[in-house]
Amino acid sequence: MLAVLESERQALAALDVDALVLSMQGKQVLCDALEGDLPPSVDAECRGLVQAARHQNEVNRRLRNLLAANVAARLDALTHSPGLYRGPVARAL
Repeated sequence: MLAVLESERQALAALDVDALVLSMQGKQVLCDALEGDLPPSVDAECRGLVQAARHQNEVNRRLRNLLAANVAARLDALTHSPGLYRGPVARAL
């Protein structure tokens, strides 16, 4: 999992969409296999690896959010239409 998360981080840093899609698919496969709570029989070393993977995933999530905000700001600047690429806003009744 750590190797997949590292490849995801590198793909994000390089803005390599193809590598990002591949790493996300690998991450999804591993997440599906590891879904649920850790069994009590898992030793401290494995728990440490799981904690490291959670931390790396959080770092990658923050990096994705920063990149998305940067891309949105650039699109707004290029199109001179702030908010053009934002999702629909729910109307209050």
